[in-house]
Amino acid sequence: QLQLVESGGGLVQPGGSLRLSCAASGFTLDYYAIGWFRQAPGKEREGVSCISSSLGSTDYADSVKGRFTISRDNAKMTVYLQMDSLTPEDTAVYYCAADRQSYSDYKTLRADEYDYWGQGTQVTVSS
Repeated sequence: QLQLVESGGGLVQPGGSLRLSCAASGFTLDYYAIGWFRQAPGKEREGVSCISSSLGSTDYADSVKGRFTISRDNAKMTVYLQMDSLTPEDTAVYYCAADRQSYSDYKTLRADEYDYWGQGTQVTVSS
């Protein structure tokens, strides 16, 4: 059974950092592009970052460029989101999602293209 489990969320002060992890099981991570999304209360789900399955190319939302870094370790079946210089506007539930794209450099920040989702992890940025 394909499963994604996020971890690493928590409470952090403005300017701080967190590293989120997305642990995959039940499928071969190499064949999937992975996206990170977030949803704040009263707002729509927003694509944050994504990484392709094959070449590991990446994309970021303008709001996080230069502050967030996505990476993957297929051997560990894990995708990471390093978040630096956090602001209160980054407060949200963060989700990872998987989109089957075998041997492809395709990636997208569109949530409707992802087939599998984790349960989310809360990130709160506050002093």
